[in-house]
Amino acid sequence: MPEMRTRLPALFLGHGSPMNALQSNAWTRAWAALGARLPRPRAVLAISAHWYIEGTAVTAMASPRTIHDFGGFPRELFAVRYPAPGDPALAARIQRLLAPLPVSADERWGLDHGTWSVLCHVFPRADVPVVQLSIDETQPPSFHYELGARLRPLREEGVLLLGSGDVVHNLHAYAWGRHQQEPYDWALRFEARVREGLMLGEHAPLVDYPTLGRDALLAVPTPEHYLPLLYVLGASVAGEQVSFPVEGIDGGSVSMLGVQFGA
Repeated sequence: MPEMRTRLPALFLGHGSPMNALQSNAWTRAWAALGARLPRPRAVLAISAHWYIEGTAVTAMASPRTIHDFGGFPRELFAVRYPAPGDPALAARIQRLLAPLPVSADERWGLDHGTWSVLCHVFPRADVPVVQLSIDETQPPSFHYELGARLRPLREEGVLLLGSGDVVHNLHAYAWGRHQQEPYDWALRFEARVREGLMLGEHAPLVDYPTLGRDALLAVPTPEHYLPLLYVLGASVAGEQVSFPVEGIDGGSVSMLGVQFGA
């Protein structure tokens, strides 16, 4: 596999509601702007909060299906298709990079909304191959950070690493309906703490996030939306530029923060 001279960025995007796939708002416009200015990757490796299973798997099919893994949304959202091709060769490369960890070649999953609701704005033509990597729900945060580090070489091989989740994701506190909700103080404090750690290169507290106190417990009541950040953090290179191309909090308790490592 030929190497590229350019190291592609590693990205984490807060994906928020699946309805963002259909909407034009500050967040979706920022995703589109990202896609317009990023170096074009030969493929995307997506780590989505919504493939949270026992074990590590990678999608290995040539044509992944669009998964509508939600309920209670308008019919038009279920009609969305994101027909990006897969990349079986990249799936095999990921298996080799993560060996001796067993990584199953999955032929059933596809692209869930954590991936396609974002990519339909970043690469709207669906012409960049996409592979998904599962998140092993049985493993501690440090495991996911270490996997990210082992995936780092892909950035030199034309692959865009994309983590999709939310730094703050508390649906119990979320303001459902049409009324506006100002961000909760604990959500703002935790997001600010994460941003500070990213800017300072202090990875250990972000990996061991439960030690960050009550704000962390409220911001990350379950780990699946936070863990994609740790893959991207692990794939970062010491001293490289950190930026936040997307900002904001939706419904008081869901962070839409985007994090970019590298230019």
